[in-house]
Amino acid sequence: MSEIKVNSIKGVGASAAAITVNNTDGTCTANITNNLSNKNLVINGAMQVAQRGTSSTANGYGSVDRFRILYNGTDEAPTHAQVDVASGTTPYTSGFRKAYKITNGNQTGGAGGADYIIVRTILEAQDIANSGWNYVSSSSNITLSFWVKSSVAQNFYGNLVAYDGTAQNYAFETGSLTADTWTKITKTIPGNSNLTFDNNTEAGVRLNILPFFGASYTGSVTLNQWAAYSGSAQTPANTSTWYTTNDATFEITGVQLEVGSVATDFEHRSYAQELALCQRYFFVLADGAAAADEYIGNGRGWSSSQVEYTVRWVNEMRAAPSMLHATGTNYYMWRSDGGEVYTTTMDITNSTVRSAVLYKTGVSGAAARGAYRFQLGSAAAYLHFNAEL
Repeated sequence: MSEIKVNSIKGVGASAAAITVNNTDGTCTANITNNLSNKNLVINGAMQVAQRGTSSTANGYGSVDRFRILYNGTDEAPTHAQVDVASGTTPYTSGFRKAYKITNGNQTGGAGGADYIIVRTILEAQDIANSGWNYVSSSSNITLSFWVKSSVAQNFYGNLVAYDGTAQNYAFETGSLTADTWTKITKTIPGNSNLTFDNNTEAGVRLNILPFFGASYTGSVTLNQWAAYSGSAQTPANTSTWYTTNDATFEITGVQLEVGSVATDFEHRSYAQELALCQRYFFVLADGAAAADEYIGNGRGWSSSQVEYTVRWVNEMRAAPSMLHATGTNYYMWRSDGGEVYTTTMDITNSTVRSAVLYKTGVSGAAARGAYRFQLGSAAAYLHFNAEL
């Protein structure tokens, strides 16, 4: 058996060793530029979390967390859903079990200039600013990678848009995809002196992956190059075959954006980790579909006509959230020793990144300073809180 004995390993022309060996115990210290953990700037890139539901035709968020569909000019709304990755496929054998799937509607009117179907995720500016990427240097890179599958064989486009300062656009393509075959896409993206990222919680970068972009949004665009953003010229002209094919499908998973010039193996975070990250943007306090009489917490009577409950978010949210809730007869129940008080709606006040007060005025039979148990009263009721970008 042969062996190599060295004190260190250094690159040609490098000023410092990449690997330094301890001659006493044989351990080493390595200068690693690609972090082995917390490297993926994209949240829920493996599509594990779907707090809102597993399928929707909503324009925006509605299924997989942190990814939304935007569509315009469609004759029939596309469906977006969290789906299983088939066993035996390359994404499956690499540890992926879920994907985000778009099923196109029947676009009988053809591909209009203002038509589009977009898959989008948005990253906070502070996450880019603090990532370690020297984004103003063309010799410093980030790398985007993802798996994609289309039922129609064609080339697709995507783009990154940097919001702060003078908005910048970086367009890329998947290359021609083979129908119904998973393909891994990798794009190494250099910095640029025109890029700016504020150290705040606002939008920093939006990543668009485009099943279809109409002619109103495409034009003379150089791929793989930063340029000033123009809403009317974000990518080259799109092939319309997928868009005009009834029930065509488009799936993605394993979306990763990392600092460095190499696409490393996907960072598989646990479901619990991804859920906690997603809850910064969207939080489900209660959902009657899961439990019609779901218990929420203990509240009180503020007056003879008002009841209230203070809620603290599980994780600090990106911004003070708005409340999304269902309305209907006897949807929300306040129970005390004196009986039950039902309300049809809820209101929110004092909303911050950490907590809020839920309340209802005009409640007949409320007892001032009385203790109440707060719960849902219907399977159709829910209380969701939104702080999405």
